[in-house]
Amino acid sequence: MLKKKDLDQFKALLLELAARLRGDVKTLSSGALGTGSDSRTPTHMAELGTETYEQDFSLRVMESDQEVILEIKAALQRIEDGTYGVCEGCEEAGRPPSKRGIPKTRLKVIPHARYCVSCAEKLERQFSY
Repeated sequence: MLKKKDLDQFKALLLELAARLRGDVKTLSSGALGTGSDSRTPTHMAELGTETYEQDFSLRVMESDQEVILEIKAALQRIEDGTYGVCEGCEEAGRPPSKRGIPKTRLKVIPHARYCVSCAEKLERQFSY
């Protein structure tokens, strides 16, 4: 179980990450949708292909960032609910409460993590086939 001091630090980390991602999404969307001030019309077919690729890439990155923002919101809700830092996979497997925690080192790297490394690896193997 995490202490209040730890929860406050993780909450600040999550809020900072969400703010940064929102800024990235805003920048990417303006670039991908051509709303930036340096937007120009391609004059050659190769330029058109490159611009289309860059737009598609930006939109995929934006989508990924928005998914992470949703995970961050869910993590902030888990802090409020008192379930932050509890592995959802271990909980579903019925492991004792003392064995359900997500290590702080993992949460520092992926503060919105829902699963411990072991459960995350199991899920990854399940969906990689």
